[in-house]
Amino acid sequence: MAGIVNFDHVKAALELADFDSAEARQRMAPAPRGWQKRDTPPTPAAVMIVIFADALGRLNLVLTLRNAELRGHSGQVSFPGGRQDPDDADLTCTALRETCEEIGLCRGDFNIIGALPRFYIPTSHFEVFPAVARFDGVPAYTPNPAEVADVFNFGLDELLKPAYKQVEQRQIRGVSVRVPYYAVREHKVWGATAIMLSELEGRLRRVVPRDALHSIAVANA
Repeated sequence: MAGIVNFDHVKAALELADFDSAEARQRMAPAPRGWQKRDTPPTPAAVMIVIFADALGRLNLVLTLRNAELRGHSGQVSFPGGRQDPDDADLTCTALRETCEEIGLCRGDFNIIGALPRFYIPTSHFEVFPAVARFDGVPAYTPNPAEVADVFNFGLDELLKPAYKQVEQRQIRGVSVRVPYYAVREHKVWGATAIMLSELEGRLRRVVPRDALHSIAVANA
C-alpha cells in the first residue's frame, strides 16, 4: 500500500513562505539548552535529507548512525553531511560531497528539490544548510565505516505519527535536561537531527490534508 505523504507534499512543504521555523524547531529541542553564545562566526556546514519511495510507494528519508569513535556527535543519528571545504562551490556541493563520501550516494544519483532554512548547532558551532533531495528508485548504500556505523530509513508517514515522539530526562554536563526524540527502530533520534525533522514534520502538517493526517495518526495505533 502506497504511503500518504507524496513528493508534491514535500515540495509544497519546502516552499511555505510564512512558516514559523523557530516554533517548529523548539518542539524537539532539548531544554534547558544553556549554551553560551560565541563571539566567532559559526562554521558553514551542510546536510542532505535524501527522500525516496520504497517498493510499496512509501516515502522514506535516509538517516545514518555515526561511528562511535568520531570526535563530534559520536554514536548519534544524523543526516549525511559535514563542514564546507574550500573547494566546495556552495553548501549544496558540500551536502552532495559529504553524502557521497559517507554513504556512497553521489551527485548523479538524485535531484535537489529544495532546502530547509539554515540551522545553528551550538554544540559544534556549525551553521547548517539542510538540502533536500529526491532519489528515484531504492538506494543501495555503501557506508564509509570510518564515519558511519549504520544507514537506515524513516518513513515520512511515520514522521507524522505522534507515537514516534518520546521524551526522556538526561544528565548533560551535570544538568538535568528534557530531551525529546523520535523513536526509530532501536534508535533515539535527538538533538540537531530531531530539530530539523521537527521542522520538516511541521511543514508537512501544513500541506497534507487533515483527513489524511487523521488516517496516519490512527493507522496501526
